[in-house]
Amino acid sequence: MAFLGVLFCGLSMANGIASAGSVQEVQDQGRAMVRDAEEMVMHGGMGDSHAILHHCAEVAKQAQAILKALPTRDEHGKEAVPHLQDAIKHCARVAELGDKVDPGASLNPAVKARAAAKEAMKHLMAMKDGGA
Repeated sequence: MAFLGVLFCGLSMANGIASAGSVQEVQDQGRAMVRDAEEMVMHGGMGDSHAILHHCAEVAKQAQAILKALPTRDEHGKEAVPHLQDAIKHCARVAELGDKVDPGASLNPAVKARAAAKEAMKHLMAMKDGGA
C-alpha cells in the first residue's frame, strides 16, 4: 500500500514540475524507464508476476524522477508529461494487483504502462538543450 502512496504522490507532484535537470540526464532516465518497461512485459510473457511488479515499480520510479527533472520551458518535455503520468497510473494498477495474481491479469496494465513509457520517450528524445 505504501507503494501506491508513493505513486499517487508522484502524480500530484507532476503538476508542479520543478528542479529541471539536463536534457541528457532526462533522456538517460527515459532510456532506463523504457528498458524496464520492456523487461516487465517480457517477464509477463514468461508468467513471472513478481518480476512484472518489480519492473513496473522501477518504471514508475523513473517516470516520477523524469517528471521532477523536466526542463520547464521545453515543449517536448511538456508533451511527455501525460504519458509519464499514464505509465505511473498503470503501474499503480499493477501494484494494486500484486504478485499473487495470475500474470495475465497484471500483464494488461503492464503493456499499457510500456506503451505510455515508449510514447513519453518519443517526446523526451525530441528535447534539445536550451528548451526548444
